Amino acid sequence: MVAASSLAHANYVSIARESVTMRSGPGTKHTAQWTLSKGYPLKVTARSGKWVKVRDFENDTGWVYKPMTNQVRHHIVKASTANLRSGPATRYKLVGKAGYGEVLRALDQRDRWVKVRTDAGVQGWVARSLLWGW
Repeated sequence: MVAASSLAHANYVSIARESVTMRSGPGTKHTAQWTLSKGYPLKVTARSGKWVKVRDFENDTGWVYKPMTNQVRHHIVKASTANLRSGPATRYKLVGKAGYGEVLRALDQRDRWVKVRTDAGVQGWVARSLLWGW
């Protein structure tokens, strides 16, 4: 089970720098498509040298330079709003909210819940179904 889990995680990366340019192809001569911020999670779909082709939560694709990514787990909110709770169930009190497209650092996971931290430092549990990433 651990090996399968590690293999699944190897298909995801997060942006390791403050900002990284996503390009239309594997190299700096290719057109810059947009800039991704630190922690932004991406699914790896192909590789070419030190470049990885990636897909984001909205199914946009492009290429990023692999050394500017890492394996630090992050999620992105795919729902319009996600409630952050003090524990991994709806019966726990609300401690915050996160909006669509917000990047959250994953800290722990239990069943269908993920413990996350926002950029502002708020920690809470979010239903996995509201998030994208690994």
